[in-house]
Amino acid sequence: MQYMLLICGDESAAAHANDGCGGWSEEMLERGVLRGGGGLRPADEATTVRVRDEEVLLTDGPFAETREQIGGFCLIECADLDEALEVAAKHPAAGYGTIEVRPMLVPPPGVT
Repeated sequence: MQYMLLICGDESAAAHANDGCGGWSEEMLERGVLRGGGGLRPADEATTVRVRDEEVLLTDGPFAETREQIGGFCLIECADLDEALEVAAKHPAAGYGTIEVRPMLVPPPGVT
């Protein structure tokens, strides 16, 4: 089963600014669970897209006004939710922010 780890934190926090994952990525690649992922540019560089009554509405920055923003993501493949939670708990961001673990829907044809 594939899971998306949405890594959230306060962008102004010093811990959030650290590059890398302190060996987490390498460990998860070695275990064979990490399928992809990456960090995101700061939320103030985001553009939010909404369509209402066939009109495209663009908003600078994130739509949600909160201190915690999504700073990155990881796609993992685990046997079950318990393993996915164990993998997420080992991520360094779990120590200063939050990691939302969400099961993926069945991928569309041709996508693995």
